[in-house]
Amino acid sequence: MKSVLVTGGSGSIGRATAIRLGRSGLRVAVHYSSSEEPARTAVDYIRSKGGTAEAFQADLSSADGCTQLVKDVTAAFGPLYGLVNNAGITRDALVLRMRQADWDDVINMNLSSAFHLTKAALRGMVREEDGRIVNISSVVAISGNPGQANYVAAKAGLIGFTRTLAKEYGSRGITANAVTPGFIESAMTEKLPRDIQEEYLQNIPAARFGGAEEVAAAVAFFLSPDAAYINGQTLGVDGGLNPH
Repeated sequence: MKSVLVTGGSGSIGRATAIRLGRSGLRVAVHYSSSEEPARTAVDYIRSKGGTAEAFQADLSSADGCTQLVKDVTAAFGPLYGLVNNAGITRDALVLRMRQADWDDVINMNLSSAFHLTKAALRGMVREEDGRIVNISSVVAISGNPGQANYVAAKAGLIGFTRTLAKEYGSRGITANAVTPGFIESAMTEKLPRDIQEEYLQNIPAARFGGAEEVAAAVAFFLSPDAAYINGQTLGVDGGLNPH
């Protein structure tokens, strides 16, 4: 049984992705930082369906925390076949009002953690000559978004990082691809005033917000045998928003 690590497993996309990958027969390591209960819920669900999963806590804001997480998962599950870099935070503000700490925190968590985790996971993938890396970016990485310079920069960085990984390690049987979710139903979107929701919906051809399970399906595809020759690509799961 092949193993995959999903970071940010307490969030809606991470949790849905972990469950989807568990259903596909992968052994799933579900990472969480501070919100243990949602990650445990995903683990319990996977196990209830006959799958194998375990929750792992780690602070991904430092290189050491990222490296230790991969070591812990590898010790429990063996070499990683898949890595889904999904963990992320927001610290929104206009550029002139953005604190240095807000910039640093978002870049560290949303971009640098992906670098550190990937670097640690790649060693085993190279030895096995087999591996799948999926980076969860965002539609705003392409369109930009006022008040989110740090978040947009990090998510855009993930796309460039993905393309470089594909070129560096494609010959070793390792693929790297990115998914750019659009507006996805979550606790955050539910809190938006109705008029703001309607404004967003007017720009989405599908006329609805997406579901976390739909993002998870894209991730599962990239990790499947059917995607073995797909490398360095960015797949938008955005209902046709397509800001490219």
